[in-house]
Amino acid sequence: MASDGPLRGVSVVVAGAGLAGLAAARDLAAAGAVVTVVEARERVGGRVWTIRDGFADHQHAEAGGDMIDASHHEIIALAGELGLPLARILRGGWGYARRNSNGHVRLAASAFSGWKRMARALAPSIRLYRLAEQRWDTPIASGLARRSVARWLDEVNADAELRAIATAMRGFFLADPDELSLLALVDQLASFDDDGPGATFRIGGGNDRLPAAMAAELGDRVKLGTEVVAVSHRGQKVRVSVKQAHTLSQIVCDYVVMAIPATVLRRIPITPSLQAPQHDAIATLRYGRASRTLLQFSGRFWRGRGRPRAFGSDLEFGAVWDGNEEQPGRPGILSLLAGGSASDATQGTIARDGMRGLAGMFDWLGASRTELLHARQFVWEADPWARGGYAFFDPSFDPTIRAWLMRPTGRLVFAGEHTSVRWQGYMNGAVESGRRAAAEIAALRAAELTIHN
Repeated sequence: MASDGPLRGVSVVVAGAGLAGLAAARDLAAAGAVVTVVEARERVGGRVWTIRDGFADHQHAEAGGDMIDASHHEIIALAGELGLPLARILRGGWGYARRNSNGHVRLAASAFSGWKRMARALAPSIRLYRLAEQRWDTPIASGLARRSVARWLDEVNADAELRAIATAMRGFFLADPDELSLLALVDQLASFDDDGPGATFRIGGGNDRLPAAMAAELGDRVKLGTEVVAVSHRGQKVRVSVKQAHTLSQIVCDYVVMAIPATVLRRIPITPSLQAPQHDAIATLRYGRASRTLLQFSGRFWRGRGRPRAFGSDLEFGAVWDGNEEQPGRPGILSLLAGGSASDATQGTIARDGMRGLAGMFDWLGASRTELLHARQFVWEADPWARGGYAFFDPSFDPTIRAWLMRPTGRLVFAGEHTSVRWQGYMNGAVESGRRAAAEIAALRAAELTIHN
């Protein structure tokens, strides 16, 4: 990568080798910076993790970040820069599954129609939020933020269907209605497209090819198994204390990109302390419980003429979709995302009845006609370097301090999906935030040179 550019000779430590950290490091190196990426895990990618071992016919599926929408321009552009193809998936959109009065699971409607009904029910609040220009530092936003979705459902005497739709949304927000701020739901619906979702993609060959390609470009700049344990940013330098195995050392640099989840960031001592609103934003941001389960069957029983290959639900297994439709072979993989309390329920089912018990929950799709070949589950709230699936906003989070999640402090800049405004929770948000962090360092450096000249 380029050694010349506007950041030539500037040293930067990037904490975290997920999509945000690697995207930042790639842009910084291209601008001539001397970059060191430190990653506590023994792999790159963070919450992007493609599982390849154990599946028949050399198939694979995503245990973390999975889908790329057509509107996710930054990650699509990055994949293009790296020569990685996109594979179109889920052309039939999303269905919606729920239990009928007899207790049987049936397809009730499209998931999109549920979002439309929720948008209609919240139309007055959405209008007020738009009048406030969708800003989070307004009295309108604060009034919405203090109420949970569950409280709003009670206030409007919501019927069973609307409550079921709200519960099903834990597969999107990773939070139950009593945990989720009404502002977060209104914010999402304020940009709701009545024309329906656009095309959906994965990286051809596995989403992990994206972080792997960036790490390959960066080479030995990436240090795995290296944990940031403290940061001191005094004067013109930043000192980053790291632990590798049982050895402590210190890296002195000009700037630092903190591209790690807030759940981990708030455990790292930073001297001098961050300003109060920034500290509070990082300390109070919650991350959703998220269990990802991958079930490989001997046949793709969920496929049927005119039937979607993805289903939202208010049931204990959460959302479920075809996890590898773009791959050849007779077997197929169902991918489950159980968010919020569904994560607890899914783990409980497996503990009680095993993976076959969980697989039996899909008899309504035809699971009994096939054999379960392999199964894997990953619980993101149990991962020490994530401590949850992705960020969400609960009623205790002060919306007026949200902007502090991404605000630079001295020589520290911040990245990660949780810092994105439009794409919080998405891989696109991570990529966008990393590239923004690199650009911020370039701007800070230019301002510093201007002052000194």
